[in-house]
Amino acid sequence: MHTVEQELEQRIVKRFQKGLTDYQLIDDGDKILIGLSGGKDSLCLLEMLARRSKIFKPRFSVEAVHVIMENIPYQSDLDYLENFSSSLGIKLHVLTTKFEESGKKEKSNCFLCSWNRRKMMFDFAKKNGFNKIAFGHHMDDILHTTMMNEYFQGRYGTMPVKLKMQKMPITIIRPLCLEHESDIVQYAANQHYQKQKKCCPFESDTHRADIRRIFNELEALNPETRYSMWNALTRDGKLIE
Repeated sequence: MHTVEQELEQRIVKRFQKGLTDYQLIDDGDKILIGLSGGKDSLCLLEMLARRSKIFKPRFSVEAVHVIMENIPYQSDLDYLENFSSSLGIKLHVLTTKFEESGKKEKSNCFLCSWNRRKMMFDFAKKNGFNKIAFGHHMDDILHTTMMNEYFQGRYGTMPVKLKMQKMPITIIRPLCLEHESDIVQYAANQHYQKQKKCCPFESDTHRADIRRIFNELEALNPETRYSMWNALTRDGKLIE
């Protein structure tokens, strides 16, 4: 007889493995760099990939990177991240950068912060021989992005589970693509993941909070909403980008 906690862990591991298999996210010889923000999603991703890397096939290596933005009061406990990574046998790299705020409406501080973090991460990956970068986006993130693209950008598409970059030999992967955010929230509590010291001050600049609320209302009307949306996004076994 399994406990509720054990059933949750089994469900997360099963969906994680299914995501890796269905979307062919990992190959033999991969050198994967995890974007570790310090939030629950990236901590869960780090734990799952670290555990999976201990299995013989496919053989791949994993390291993590945490990017500090100097001019943003957005903090994680570096000692905790280093200890957490070390306990799983993962090397953590800590990088520092900053960005210049823009007065242009189309380039918000949220966009600039994210763009500069990604740029530093990709440059680091390229210089150090990583061929894949893993992000901790889960199914809810992907579906929320779909809604934002449709309602605010006038197009139907989402963030891909697997994306090979055109200008550099790096592929983006999202191994938590089949995970439900509610499961990760509970798993993080069960595992006693430490929360970030401060949340992003620009979170209110985006529509994500509103989209999350609308999505939750849709799920209340129809519990199968997420699966209907996922099926609508899938074509030939791939998500519409």
